[in-house]
Amino acid sequence: MEIDPFIFRLSIFILSIFVGYYVVWSVTPSLHTPLMSVTNAISSVIIVGAIIAALSGSEGVVFSLSSIYGFLAIILAAVNIFGGFLVTQRMLAMYKKKKKDK
Repeated sequence: MEIDPFIFRLSIFILSIFVGYYVVWSVTPSLHTPLMSVTNAISSVIIVGAIIAALSGSEGVVFSLSSIYGFLAIILAAVNIFGGFLVTQRMLAMYKKKKKDK
């Protein structure tokens, strides 16, 4: 009996959702900033791959499937990087001492 490749990949995707959820929510607050910096680094690598995918179309075809998916990947990874920087900035602001008025 052979397993359908779509079902196999779907089950791996669903399992990765559960593993990711439990890994992220079990991180202590002091480790959130390093975790966000690592995800920003991963997203920057994704943007490089997405640029390569977006530019890998044929010469005569402007809107190929790979260029559309590459463009979407660039947008999503850029949003992820920007959000990661915002979250990192908020987390670092929590550790700064508040100035008292005299």
